[in-house]
Amino acid sequence: MKISVVYAAAHQPVLLNCRVDDGCSVEQAIEQSGLLRYCPDIDLKKQKVGVYGKFVKLDSLLKEGDRVEVYQRITRVLDDDDDDDDD
Repeated sequence: MKISVVYAAAHQPVLLNCRVDDGCSVEQAIEQSGLLRYCPDIDLKKQKVGVYGKFVKLDSLLKEGDRVEVYQRITRVLDDDDDDDDD
């Protein structure tokens, strides 16, 4: 079946169209797409993944035409001004 795998890499977004077997999981699709060779900074143990903007688990099964998305890790450094009070 045809699917796509996308990653919004900092230097350049990556979109890979590929064919996978029926019953393929999200993790298998990411591995088979070659994305991890293009973007070795991806850590699937720490980064969330989704299909069409909805979070899914790595063992979720794909359907024809699905778009697998690997999301950037979100990090935020709080300044002294950034605290939880409203004043």
